[in-house]
Amino acid sequence: MISRIDLRGDALPEGGDLRDLLPRAEFDVEAALEKVRPLCEDVRHRGTAALIDSARKFDGVTLERVRVPAKALIDALEALDPAVRAALEESIRRARLVHRAQRRSSHTTQVVPGGTVTEKWVPVGRVGLYAPGGRSVYPSSVIMNVVPAQEAGVESIALASPAQREFGGLPHPTILAACALLGIDEVYAAGGASAVAMFAYGTPGPDGCAPANMVTGPGNVWVAAAKRYFTGRIGIDAEAGPTEIAILADATADPVHVAADLISQAEHDPLAAAVLVTDSAELADAVEKELEPQVAATKHIEDRVVPALSGRQSAIVLVDSVEDGLRVVDAYGAEHLEIQTADAAALAARVRNAGAIFVGPYAPVSLGDYCAGSNHVLPTGGCACHSSGLSVQSFLRGIHIVDYNEEALAEVAHHVVTLAEAEDLPAHGAALKARFAWKVPGK
Repeated sequence: MISRIDLRGDALPEGGDLRDLLPRAEFDVEAALEKVRPLCEDVRHRGTAALIDSARKFDGVTLERVRVPAKALIDALEALDPAVRAALEESIRRARLVHRAQRRSSHTTQVVPGGTVTEKWVPVGRVGLYAPGGRSVYPSSVIMNVVPAQEAGVESIALASPAQREFGGLPHPTILAACALLGIDEVYAAGGASAVAMFAYGTPGPDGCAPANMVTGPGNVWVAAAKRYFTGRIGIDAEAGPTEIAILADATADPVHVAADLISQAEHDPLAAAVLVTDSAELADAVEKELEPQVAATKHIEDRVVPALSGRQSAIVLVDSVEDGLRVVDAYGAEHLEIQTADAAALAARVRNAGAIFVGPYAPVSLGDYCAGSNHVLPTGGCACHSSGLSVQSFLRGIHIVDYNEEALAEVAHHVVTLAEAEDLPAHGAALKARFAWKVPGK
């Protein structure tokens, strides 16, 4: 069901050579880019009419309007299962605790007497958030996008989620209920690349969508391609690829837990990656044995779980030691990294590349998906070596305010002129000379 990669016996290669030995899903955003281009340009030129056509073509629904009526949000919340509502409310509460602590305050540095630089943090003016539909419904993704934007102070927030035929062309009611719980009343039944284009270009009309400065949220390859298409016009969080879990485990790990956690990511998508890195061949054997009954007992077996576990993106990686395992998971840069070893906390402190780290047997990825308080919108495809997950910081811009008086500028003016002329930009230096009517010595 799941392949093995044996890295024991020889010294592990460095850098990219090690990464190339590890499993990874194929995710060709560049190829998808050419297919989403006409969809995006159609929205640019025809606005809401193009969104309605996309819903008919891709979602199998005929919409009269794309903006979700306020009453539909209220009705969805009133009809929500009380247990689901309680779980969503607790997820929101915990996410707010964590993200509120991420807020930044302005800071002023006095560089010299009379010369200061202040860094102030300003939220993005308007964001468009995307909650995917399709194989599953993700009210948790609504929370993970909305909460950090709200805590950052974003004043205008809109959300899009695909139209659902079984719900009369509205997004899934649990998505709508989550929006209502969070106070988001601008919601659109729009999916995929067309939704990203709606946020990027805006659509005219009384139910139209104003352009956004930024678009965030997970999605499929078409959403990722649309984000790439609009990079420069709008800010984005990331080009999210298929979800991933890597588990670094030794002989102390419980194979029942490990197998369950691998399956929990595999059920997302047939391209989902499930990787176990271990120095224990006995644990590897036990996990393989445990996968069979757990897979047989779960849902989405043939369309998601088995293709994901048996795909090229998933494997059990055998290493000589936990230290080697640490090098492997750092090279892999997983979206989600679980550490189930005897010294899990100490190892977690040494990891450099991961979207989020889950320490020990009682911090499974599922906890982070819903109720840890952390954010589950995380870098995929090895991007954790240079990128972070969604946070309050994602929605803030740092702006430097430079305030120098005459004396402070005069003190450093000769250095500015010297550097300007060293770069063959004499007009830069002339801007200083014009203020003081002096020349650099020897000029």
